[in-house]
Amino acid sequence: MEQKAKEAASHAAIPVSISAMLVTLGVVYGDIGTSPMYVTKALVAGNGGIGSVTQEFVLGALSLVVWTVTLLTTVKYVLISLRADNHGEGGIFALYSLVKRCGKWLIIPAMLGGAALLADGILTPAVTVTTAIEGLRTIPAVHAVLGDDQGRVVAITLAIIIVLFLVQRIGTAKIGRAFGPIMTLWFLFLGGTGLFFVFQYPAVLLCLNPLRGIGFLLSPNNHAGIMILGSCFLATTGAEALYSDMGHVGRGNIYATWPFVKCCLLLSYMGQGAWLINNAGNPELMGIADLNPFYQMLAPGLRPFAVGLSTVAAIIASQALITGAFSLVSEASRLDLMPHMQVFYPAETKGQLYIPMVNNVMLVGCVVVVLLFQSSAHMEAAYGLAITLTMMCTTLLLFFYLHVDRGLKVVPYIFVAFFLMLEGFFFVSSLTKFFHGGYFTILMALLIMGVMVCWYNGTAVERRQFTLLPLRSYLPQLKRLRDDDRYEPMSDNIVYLTKDTNTDYIDRDIVYSILDKHPKRARAWWFVNVETMDEPHTFAYSVETFGTDYVFRVHLYLGYKVNQRVNAYLRQVVQDLAATGELPPQMHDYSVYKDPGNIGTFKFVMIRKLLAPESDVEPSERTAITLKYIIRRFAGTPARWYGLENSNVSFEYVPLFTKFKAVNKMHRLAPNERP
Repeated sequence: MEQKAKEAASHAAIPVSISAMLVTLGVVYGDIGTSPMYVTKALVAGNGGIGSVTQEFVLGALSLVVWTVTLLTTVKYVLISLRADNHGEGGIFALYSLVKRCGKWLIIPAMLGGAALLADGILTPAVTVTTAIEGLRTIPAVHAVLGDDQGRVVAITLAIIIVLFLVQRIGTAKIGRAFGPIMTLWFLFLGGTGLFFVFQYPAVLLCLNPLRGIGFLLSPNNHAGIMILGSCFLATTGAEALYSDMGHVGRGNIYATWPFVKCCLLLSYMGQGAWLINNAGNPELMGIADLNPFYQMLAPGLRPFAVGLSTVAAIIASQALITGAFSLVSEASRLDLMPHMQVFYPAETKGQLYIPMVNNVMLVGCVVVVLLFQSSAHMEAAYGLAITLTMMCTTLLLFFYLHVDRGLKVVPYIFVAFFLMLEGFFFVSSLTKFFHGGYFTILMALLIMGVMVCWYNGTAVERRQFTLLPLRSYLPQLKRLRDDDRYEPMSDNIVYLTKDTNTDYIDRDIVYSILDKHPKRARAWWFVNVETMDEPHTFAYSVETFGTDYVFRVHLYLGYKVNQRVNAYLRQVVQDLAATGELPPQMHDYSVYKDPGNIGTFKFVMIRKLLAPESDVEPSERTAITLKYIIRRFAGTPARWYGLENSNVSFEYVPLFTKFKAVNKMHRLAPNERP
């Protein structure tokens, strides 16, 4: 209980402050904050263009948008989902970790939802940046430079995306401080311009009545039918990223900033609606192809500023998905749904992390999307489809959280029925995009989910054979091996890195490596565990000697801001033990130095498991474990993570201990006899 209390205290919420709120505005709301640039445009285009605009259409469509944002973002995510945090971390994997005890099958919606969100995270930067660069053409001076050559747009888009991913290593706090003031200005611009047009046509406020939206959805004047919900859904595509980014900024800062953000968003939508009603019969607008009310309603002198600001905002929009992806993958690794990867913590807050492998994969994915689709019109066809899957999976997991963790009886059933039905409508309406680009997002989601399934199934096979042995039971054998002159010493000190934190037990594979894989004689064996602590600058260790001077169980407790240079830290431990006499002097006669010291040589042994051909496993299990090892090879090596590149490292393969296939007894023949 005391340990749990300490853990809870260490995950204290990020405090609410002006600076943290600026970070929140810069990191969390980029995706949902840029939706006014294209939602109204999509609604008008889906209804037949500016010539089909009526007051009924504007008020009905805006009502659907207002209540989509209210129900999905405010109610579901801000008021409910943000309460379901795992030590301050949010996202669908953090939610799954809270409810996984309710049923093994819940891993399926967790993997599906997480994979869909990661796939959408690859698509979002490509879509938003391409859309922004194309929007620059609305300024005559810029159009004179860009022209209609889409290749130039693609080149500029790729340059911006590459720079965006390269700056991730400096940390979301620094990015948020840079983006925060810009996004604050962006939201003030949205709210101010929207309010100006609302004053010109106050009757647009009638869209706040939900009956307007319901009536228009069923009205024969709704030319798009239920498919209009696909365009309305674009107004809330950043809601899931908002939940995933909670660990970066803290729940309190989202609570403090969301009312301001939502107010500005709704004013922008209503302002565009008011302008549409006032200009419904304007013949000059009829000839404008692909009309965008967001830009068109602005005065010509203000338009260059608006396009420039929206370009920067569109770039920032990518940030919410990128930082959310880091959090999602980090949670997935803890749940053994993805391989362990090297993680950096650029800021003083542990929630703000950077994963180079994820960053590089997303960068490559975004570049492929831009080169494949070329224009935003083609990319937008796939936009938002995967998120509807994620939202439905989150709803299902939230039901178990409310019902089991919170102990509610009736409310969870109302919640799951209402939101699954609502999100089901959005999913069906978004399916029309499948053959126009949506297939690409779904294929990426299935690929990511395939990685998770292979890793999960492979880990299950490994767990069946994983065994911890009492280390004290093997001390006599190790002592005999140390003194056995029949074997040449492999090194003065042999070091194994172990994941297990139990001091008295050791992984059977390590014991097998020392005793069975040609006995590894040494003066001392070191079993080292590295534990990343929640405090940034923790720098401590503990040692269990078991009453010997040749077996040492070392625990390194390193803060998340401390570089994990195991080689250097272990030498400090060895020197301390040598100074206290717990480690006998390891003298050697030859050295390039005048004083070679009393510490001998070190060799690090990194164990890799290998599935033997004769292992008795099902073909599906063999495939799963093989694919897991292939994935692990791409994820990187602990030798690099722990600063062992320049050390004496030996990689050793040991068999994955599973039941072996039975072999029939052979019949012995005489020397000259043939069967």
